[in-house]
Amino acid sequence: MEQIRLDKYLADSGIGSRSQVKQYIKKRQVSVNGAFITSGDIKIHPQTDVVQFQGQTIAREPYVYYMLNKPAGSVSATIDNTCPTVLSFIHDTTHSDLFPVGRLDKDTEGLLLITNDGDLAHRLLSPKKHVDKTYYVEVDSEIPKTAISTFALGMNIGEEKSTLPASLELLSSNRAYLTIQEGKFHQVKRMFHGVGCEVTYLKRIRMGSLELDTSLSPGDYRPLTKEELAALSK
Repeated sequence: MEQIRLDKYLADSGIGSRSQVKQYIKKRQVSVNGAFITSGDIKIHPQTDVVQFQGQTIAREPYVYYMLNKPAGSVSATIDNTCPTVLSFIHDTTHSDLFPVGRLDKDTEGLLLITNDGDLAHRLLSPKKHVDKTYYVEVDSEIPKTAISTFALGMNIGEEKSTLPASLELLSSNRAYLTIQEGKFHQVKRMFHGVGCEVTYLKRIRMGSLELDTSLSPGDYRPLTKEELAALSK
């Protein structure tokens, strides 16, 4: 069972900064399993140890799950020196280990899962799982009807292997839904380029069972519901 330093645990739980937490500990305002602690250097078991601050038990959820409507112009990274990252929209002071599940291009909008659950992320991103990802796409010219069968059969986009079969639903002459089961670099743009179209707007609306909440404006986020998380975990 993973241990964590007491001062980090308290800071991640929103009690205060590391320096503030050290002062609370020195003033005997923090106890672990009923005993007052005088040093933040000790390590605790978050799942079993009872930590109290000023007599109140500190509860820290080990894993969190947020649905973000990623805005264009942000990058799917934890740190970037030139552009806002998707984590800059998440105001969670109790978890410093959040990361995006997968990547969306800088100019792509839409559904992005933010979590600190590495196991779930691995299951969703594993090529062996073939998790569906649906995109709303707008292009600069008429989409040829043959694109439906071309995408369904898998196509060469310049890599060693062809793409997996994909489902294309035409909405108009230049708008469509595309569902793919992998995440090659610029895959959607490269697929449409292969049939003579250039993508002008791209938005992910679904990943597995998780659908983008249409009430979320770009840059907004919310925690997953219990029902969403249960369905996604399957």
